[in-house]
Amino acid sequence: MGRQIRVRGTALAASVLLAVAGCSGTGTTGKDAKPSAPPASVGTSPSVPGAGDAKPAAGDVLPGMVGEQEARTRLTALKVAQPGTMAGYSRAKFTHWAEQGSKCDTREVVLKRDGKDVTQDSECKAVSGTWTSLYDGVVVTEASKMDIDHMVPLAEGWRSGAAGWDAARRKAFANDLTHPQLLSVTAATNRSKGDQSPDLWQPPDKSSWCQYGRAWTTVKSTYGLTVTEPEKKMLSTMLDSCAA
Repeated sequence: MGRQIRVRGTALAASVLLAVAGCSGTGTTGKDAKPSAPPASVGTSPSVPGAGDAKPAAGDVLPGMVGEQEARTRLTALKVAQPGTMAGYSRAKFTHWAEQGSKCDTREVVLKRDGKDVTQDSECKAVSGTWTSLYDGVVVTEASKMDIDHMVPLAEGWRSGAAGWDAARRKAFANDLTHPQLLSVTAATNRSKGDQSPDLWQPPDKSSWCQYGRAWTTVKSTYGLTVTEPEKKMLSTMLDSCAA
């Protein structure tokens, strides 16, 4: 909690301790569940959701990804369900890009993380650097030509469980810097992907499929989102490419 509370009296102290303990529990998020807060590992501060300086593991482009075998285990455990409706959906319900301190928002943090030799101006905007887009292998030297892709798109999240979340959890999902949810990619591939799941859209560069499948599965597992049967089948195919 953000404030220190001075308690007088044994009975009052005990009641405060019980209240604090009651705030710490979290549950698995299903399609109809409405959790009160994001997963602890995502970041529980609404002002800086998904905060952290997580770095990708060796060989990975994205931070927080599980390995192939763990991804298969998590994929098996994901609940299979038909996608929900888009009723009530709005991108505005997933607050982004959040301020991350030092005049930087989430977009600029991701651009800095994903690029090489990135320089930023006094307002934290990337003014130079080099980025390699995972989806198509294209090398870009202008930040304006890069989009920040939500690995699991906001609309796809809505259809698979986020419709039942509160505002803080949606904000965490849209700005998660700890898990493999945000990635700098070419604008062309990001817009081609749109809000489609892996059975409907795959990165054109097949060498990225292993990372894509692991990342998508990691995010859906972390947030307790559902998958469809075709989506699950394609994710399994993508994980097969890890051994190729």
